[in-house]
Amino acid sequence: MADTTTTASGGDRTNGDEQQKGPATLPSLGVAILPIVFTLGILALQLFYYGDFTPHIPLALGLAFTGLLGVLRGQTWMDIRAGVFHVIHVSMPSLAVLIVVGMLIGVWIGAGTVPTLIYYGLTLLSPAVFLPAAMVLCSVVSVSLGTSWGTVGTIGLALMGIGAGFGIPPVWTAGAVVSGSFFGDKISPLSDTTNLAPAVTGTTVFDHIRNMLPTTVPAMLIALLIYAGAGYLLMQNGQTSFEDINLITTQLNQDFRLGLVPLLPALLVLVLAVTKKPPLPALFSGVLAGGAVAILYQGAGLHDVFALAQDGYEKTTGVEQIDSLLNSGGMQSMMWTISLMLIALGFGGALERTGCLESIINAIVARVKSFAAVQISAIGASFTTNMVAGDPYISIALPGRMFAPLYRGMGYSTLNLSRALEEGGTMMSPLIPWNAGGAFVISALGLGVLDGNLRDLMYIPLSFACWLSPLIGCIYALTGLFSPRASEDERGRWDAENHEVLDLGDTALGSATQETEAAETGAETVAEDVGSRQRPH
Repeated sequence: MADTTTTASGGDRTNGDEQQKGPATLPSLGVAILPIVFTLGILALQLFYYGDFTPHIPLALGLAFTGLLGVLRGQTWMDIRAGVFHVIHVSMPSLAVLIVVGMLIGVWIGAGTVPTLIYYGLTLLSPAVFLPAAMVLCSVVSVSLGTSWGTVGTIGLALMGIGAGFGIPPVWTAGAVVSGSFFGDKISPLSDTTNLAPAVTGTTVFDHIRNMLPTTVPAMLIALLIYAGAGYLLMQNGQTSFEDINLITTQLNQDFRLGLVPLLPALLVLVLAVTKKPPLPALFSGVLAGGAVAILYQGAGLHDVFALAQDGYEKTTGVEQIDSLLNSGGMQSMMWTISLMLIALGFGGALERTGCLESIINAIVARVKSFAAVQISAIGASFTTNMVAGDPYISIALPGRMFAPLYRGMGYSTLNLSRALEEGGTMMSPLIPWNAGGAFVISALGLGVLDGNLRDLMYIPLSFACWLSPLIGCIYALTGLFSPRASEDERGRWDAENHEVLDLGDTALGSATQETEAAETGAETVAEDVGSRQRPH
C-alpha cells in the first residue's frame, strides 16, 4: 500500500493511489502543546532523575501520544503514519551518510589516515594555537565538503586525538570542532540546509549566504578569540604533557606505517568535494580508497577491511589516549544514533501531520507586531521546532512557510527570515543531544555521554559560534542593523510568483499558513532534491 505525504498546512501529497490529508481543523494551542509537554516530562525523568542518557523510549512514547491525540481528533492512523514516514523519507540521505561516515572512520583508522593526521598534528601544531586552528580547519573543510557531519566524523575525530595528546579537555576540542564544522556548513553553497532555507522563503542561495555573513563572521571571530585565550591559559596552567605527546607519537609509529600514502584517501575526498561531486559518493570513495591503503600499505587483509567497515578498529596498545580514540568507528557504531534519529524524526512527522507544530507557530505569529518581535520569534520557533521535532529540515521548512507572509506584509526582505531559520535550525542542531545533529556529534567524537558521563555535554556551551550567531541575530533585530527591507525587485517577485502577503491587521491566520501549492511544492521538491544529492546538514 502506498503512503501519502501531507504537509501540516493542509496540502496533499500522493505517492501512490491512496490519498491522505492532514487534520480538518488545527488543534487549539493548549491541545497542541500536550504532546510536547508530555515528551519533555518523560525526557526529564529519564535524563535527570534516572541519569540515563537514552532518549529513545521517551521520544517513542511521545510519538505514540501524538498519534493517539490525532486519532482522537478524527484523523486515521494511515494519515498519521504517512506523515511519520514522509519526514523519515526526506531525511534518509542523512541516515545514509551516517552509515558511510561510520564505515569511513573505521577504515581510515585501519589505513593509518587518522593516526597520521594525529601524528603530524602533535608534531607540527603548538598546543597554544590548537583550538583556534582546529576551528578554522573544520570551517575550511566543511565549506569544501558542504557537510558538517562528514567534517566532524573525519577531520573532527583526528582533532580529538590531537587535543587529547596535548592534554586539552575533550569538551573544548569538541566545541571548536562543532563551531567550525557547522559554520562551514551554514555558508557552503553545497549544503542542503543552505539551499533549503532560501527555497522555503523565496530568496536565492547566494543572496542568502551574503545576508548571513553579518551574524556568522562576528560569531566566528569572537569564538576564535575565546579559543585562542583558552589555549593560552591551558598552556600556562601546564595542561600539556610533552611526555604524553612523545608516548603517543612513538606508539603510533610502532602500530602504523605513517607518511603521505595514508593521507591519499582524505585528499581524494577533498578533491571530489572541490569538484562538486555529491558528498555521499565522495565519502564512499574515501572508504574504498582507505580500504586499498589498508591492504596495500598497512598489510591488512580483505576480511580485515570488511571488519573495519562493519565493527570499527579494535586494538589494545596499552596507551590509554590511543586506545580510547582509535578503538572506534564502523557501521555498527552509528546504529544507536540512527535508531534515535528514526524515532525523533517520526515524532516530528507526527507533530507536523497532526497540526500541532503549525498551531503553535500560528499562535506565535498572531502575537507579534514589530519586526524585532517577528525576527526573534522566527529564530525561537526554528530552535523550538528543532528541539521538539529532532530534525533541522522541519525546523527550517515549517517556520519558513508560517512566517514568510508576515515578513512580506511588513515590507521586510525574507532574507531576514532565511537567516533566522539557519540560526535557529542549522546552528542549534548540534547543541540538542537528541536532535539528529547533536546525536551524531556525541557519537562520532566519542564523547562519553552515552556511557553516563553527562559532563561531556559541556561541549554545548563551548560551541561558541553556534549559539553566538542567533544571539547576534537577536541584537540586530532589536537595533535594526543588517535587517534589509524588501527591494522593488523582491516585491515584484512576490507579485509574479503569487506569494501570500499578510497584513498585520489580518486575523485570518489560517490563510497566512497557506502558501500557494506551487510554492509549497517547490520548497519540498528542493528539500528532497538536495537530499537526493546526499548533502547532510
